[in-house]
Amino acid sequence: MFKGGLYCKRNAYRLCRHKSSFATALAAASRLVTPKIMLSNPVSLVSNEMNTLAKNIMALIGSGHPTLNRVTSYYFEAEGKKVRPLLVLLLSRALAAIPLNQRDHVKVDSEDVPEDPVYSKPPHMLLFEQPVRNFSPLHVLHGIKPLNPLTKGPEPLPQATFDQERGILPKQRRLAEIVEMIHTASLLHDDVIDHSDTRRGRPSGNIAFTNKMAVLGGDFLLGRATVSISRLRNPEVVELMSNSIANLVEGEFMQLKNTAVDGDPTTIQFGKKELPPLSGKLDNKVHEYHVPVKYEANITHDQMIETAFEYYLHKSYLKTAALISKSSRAAAILSGARENVIDQCYEFGKNLGICFQLVDDMLDFTVAGKDLGKPAGADLKLGIATAPVLYAWKEDPSLGPLIRRNFSQPGDVERAAGAVAKYDSVSKTRSLAQDYRDKALSNLRAALPESDARSALEFLTNSILTRRK
Repeated sequence: MFKGGLYCKRNAYRLCRHKSSFATALAAASRLVTPKIMLSNPVSLVSNEMNTLAKNIMALIGSGHPTLNRVTSYYFEAEGKKVRPLLVLLLSRALAAIPLNQRDHVKVDSEDVPEDPVYSKPPHMLLFEQPVRNFSPLHVLHGIKPLNPLTKGPEPLPQATFDQERGILPKQRRLAEIVEMIHTASLLHDDVIDHSDTRRGRPSGNIAFTNKMAVLGGDFLLGRATVSISRLRNPEVVELMSNSIANLVEGEFMQLKNTAVDGDPTTIQFGKKELPPLSGKLDNKVHEYHVPVKYEANITHDQMIETAFEYYLHKSYLKTAALISKSSRAAAILSGARENVIDQCYEFGKNLGICFQLVDDMLDFTVAGKDLGKPAGADLKLGIATAPVLYAWKEDPSLGPLIRRNFSQPGDVERAAGAVAKYDSVSKTRSLAQDYRDKALSNLRAALPESDARSALEFLTNSILTRRK
């Protein structure tokens, strides 16, 4: 642990023990409406679905090559947090508490498949449709006549996976599996990009196999995920979930080349490598949904900090919150909920996702690697300025050059870590995370009626601030 780590650990411990009056009141209220078992384990409400999650995913990702199967299943073997599918399943149960006569906003596009009998059914019947097995012939999808059971294609979910009491629709269950596939693919890619050695307490995919196999395994998972997305037969959900993959990539690029602090658009790798000159043959403009960056020489320190924070939060959304927010919105769409509920579910996922990333960035300063399940202090060593560093930079302008050169010189990492401790930046980051937590709780209450599932979501949302891995 770098210098200042001990201070940060003690400080974080004190912060974990401290709860605001709002959080205390919320915890007390939760106990009044939450079954006792759920207070310690929100998974209990969706235990059937979570227990079979990995098994169902294996049916979706099987290939004809045993080594590829080994790579793609590697991270599913470990006991990960599985927060993203858990959120989708709990949200799906909470949405089921909305009466069917208030869920009349089924998103389908019958214009695309006018002769398909599925779309001739009443809207409410469409909610209970299973994901289809496949559209194209299997010999076309796999490129070979069946040689072994893996070429059959995934089995549809058993009809028993939906019952009126639990309320999780077959397509919502498949959505939870898709979300975990996309997330796991991003982990395989991230560990290669970040040169990670460990993940979930054991060798990372790139170490256990090779960089090339880890990248290809992640690509294969994304390919299988997009196939499963298409089989949900909902155009908006297909668009949302496919775009969440693009969001992940764009967020990584924002991290690799931080244009908020690096005003040179002609170089990458911390200024060490020049980009090829533009040919002028194509006009590939940046779309309007991006963070405006100020390159003026006379920009004030406060303006620079404001821009850096805006950039950081947008990057955090794309890298972490986009998949959570879009899958939350997709779960609401598949439930047939009305537009205001769909919008609130999206905002819930967005605010929760940013809160999750803020806490993740705090843990990089406060928790040892053996507890995290991955290397601690990795962000600074990778040249990444997260919220704790930005708060320290606000107080100490001399950190600016270190951030611009991505902590690449000897002593930069230690100096930045010391500044984080000196200016109590971890507690400031925690306060920002609490703001996003509170917004997420408000979104839940605006979107969903009272239920055990909503209480579980509230409990889970609060618990993010006290997680240790």
